[in-house]
Amino acid sequence: MTVLVTGGAGYIGSHMVLELADAGEKIVVLDNLSTGFVWAVDPRATLVVGDMGNQALVETVIRQHGVDAIIHFAAKIVVPDSVADPLGYYLANTVKTRAVMAAAVATGVKHFIFSSTAAVYGTPKVMPVAEDAPTQPESPYGTSKLITEWMLRDASAAHDLRHVVLRYFNVAGADPQGRTGQSTPNATHLIKVAVQTALGLRAKMDVFGTDYPTPDGTCVRDYIHVTDLVGAHLAALKHLRAGGASMVANCGYGHGYSVKEVIDTVREVTRVPFKVDYAPRRPGDAAAVVADPTRAKTILGWKPAHEDLNEIVQAAYAWERRLANGPG
Repeated sequence: MTVLVTGGAGYIGSHMVLELADAGEKIVVLDNLSTGFVWAVDPRATLVVGDMGNQALVETVIRQHGVDAIIHFAAKIVVPDSVADPLGYYLANTVKTRAVMAAAVATGVKHFIFSSTAAVYGTPKVMPVAEDAPTQPESPYGTSKLITEWMLRDASAAHDLRHVVLRYFNVAGADPQGRTGQSTPNATHLIKVAVQTALGLRAKMDVFGTDYPTPDGTCVRDYIHVTDLVGAHLAALKHLRAGGASMVANCGYGHGYSVKEVIDTVREVTRVPFKVDYAPRRPGDAAAVVADPTRAKTILGWKPAHEDLNEIVQAAYAWERRLANGPG
């Protein structure tokens, strides 16, 4: 049995490959390297460079490597960019994922794990937000992921394909052993941007919006350590292989931090009073989004171990320092 990881040369995907390899799984990675890196792929995995939208290629990879499960990460992920380029996001996140699903059905793959997003909820009316909350995405990014969830639901109903959809909240941090981390140039992840600013790699950082209906006026998010996130994927894989039913589950901790609180934590960890400018709101940003992770914990048996914000920031800081010296 082999696990196909799409986008396995990227941030979360490379952590997933480590988690799978450490668990003794055989892995093949499919990545076009548009935002990923060859050096980020653990040598215990086989890397195929190519486009996930090429259904024939995906089918060939599945057959050649005896793939029984797909963990699908490859996607575009920047909310403001999706507002500016909606058709590009629907192509990358929806149309090309349809090709991966079709390849899975054509080759008899029975297990599919899809990386979705809390952006499908928009601004929840009740928090923490549970999986049965209304889905009202406020950006093309969120909509592109929600449509894909629907496609996967319908494909699973029509074919012998069971799935787990994992709705990510705000992913941050890096591998505790320093093997990989968030390495994409000009990434927009808040903690990465703050750490880079503390290291002098950016002259300043911007905070977008200070007038949200939150305690300090800045957006509140549920930040999840990337190692805990990929642990949820491994739990989902075990669930499916054991005959578990298709399901949707949130991946978050159930508590949030504001943008200002994150910046304060980065300043505390790095001991650098870096410059912060305040700018207007960005389109597509919800005021506050915090997960209810009960389903992942009770059904998948997920046990997060890195919930402390200081630990998340310390891991991101250590990785950024290493990245400056060339991790590859």
